[in-house]
Amino acid sequence: MSRVRSDAERTMGVILEAAERVLSRDPAASMEQIAEAAGVARTTVHRRFTSREALVDAMAVWATRQFAEAVREARPDTTPPLVALFQVAANVLRVRRDWGLVTSRELSDGPEISELRTAVDACCERLLARAREAGVLREDVDAGWAKGVYYALIRESARSRDGDPDVLAARIVDTLLGGLGTGPRLT
Repeated sequence: MSRVRSDAERTMGVILEAAERVLSRDPAASMEQIAEAAGVARTTVHRRFTSREALVDAMAVWATRQFAEAVREARPDTTPPLVALFQVAANVLRVRRDWGLVTSRELSDGPEISELRTAVDACCERLLARAREAGVLREDVDAGWAKGVYYALIRESARSRDGDPDVLAARIVDTLLGGLGTGPRLT
């Protein structure tokens, strides 16, 4: 990667992270306030983002990339399933903590976001299938249902923005396994 491109990507990241911080505190903040928080000229922000909507859309793509990377970093296809369930949840919670504004809104589903979400969904489905094969989840657990429950637990835990991601991830996995695990059942 060229130095110029690397600098441009770094500047883009700085602007997007500043926009998340500023807009989280003040949803009506101006592009100028975002530029100031990013430590760049107002023209730099306007050159990269033609409108506030374009900036928010770029924030959504950036955050979705961060989510996808958080899932990949947990190595869910090779790490033991119980460890991977914990690590994916902890990593995603860290991203949600940093990108709360973007993740709390209904976002446009552009092609890159859709592609990334599809890849993350497939990865989580494989992880849950591996968990079922390893005996961590019951054999009769529907993978789609398990994925929905896992995602809902992560979303609910993310509301506790000041909670420790590792503690919250342990709670997520304990709750998931308590409801879908191999322990005693009512039925």
